[in-house]
Formats: sequence, C-alpha cells, structure tokens
Amino acid sequence: MDPISLEELALLNVLQRIDQGHAPENHSGALRERLVESGLAEAGEGGEVHLTDAGIERCKSLRHRVAADAEAALVLKEREEAAAQDVETADEAK
Repeated sequence: MDPISLEELALLNVLQRIDQGHAPENHSGALRERLVESGLAEAGEGGEVHLTDAGIERCKSLRHRVAADAEAALVLKEREEAAAQDVETADEAK
C-alpha cells in the first residue's frame, strides 16, 4: 500500500478544520464549492460549512490511513534495526 498522498493530507486538514468550526474563508469559494459538490460538506444559510455524514466518514478514513501509515513506518524501522543487529551479531561471530 502506498503512503497517503499530499492531496489526501491536505483534504484531511481541510475536513478537520471544518469539523472544528474553522470553515474555509469566503475567498476560498472554489474549495467550498468543490466540497459541497462532492458531498463532503454542505453550506448553511449563513454561509457556514458543515461536514455531511460522508465528509465525517472520509475524515475518519483519512485519520485511520495516517495512523496506519505511522504504524507501518514504525514496523519497518523496527525490522531494519533488527536486521542491522543481526548483521552486527554475525560479524562479531566471525
């Protein structure tokens, strides 16, 4: 599995900001429109933006992906360290 892309990280950042009540500013009309068109957010009467159920699920999914990537990186690091330790042990045995 490929690590999470920068675009997905940026989307996660935007979704989290909306979830925390920090919607895109009015000058970010294109972003706001894309989120609404994609069904991830809905615009309120006062111009505020709220996540839809789909937006909440996408946010959760991206959070899990980031956590899984971090866990995978840790496992790989531990394996590399173990392999390096095995090489050192083999060299010392010679």
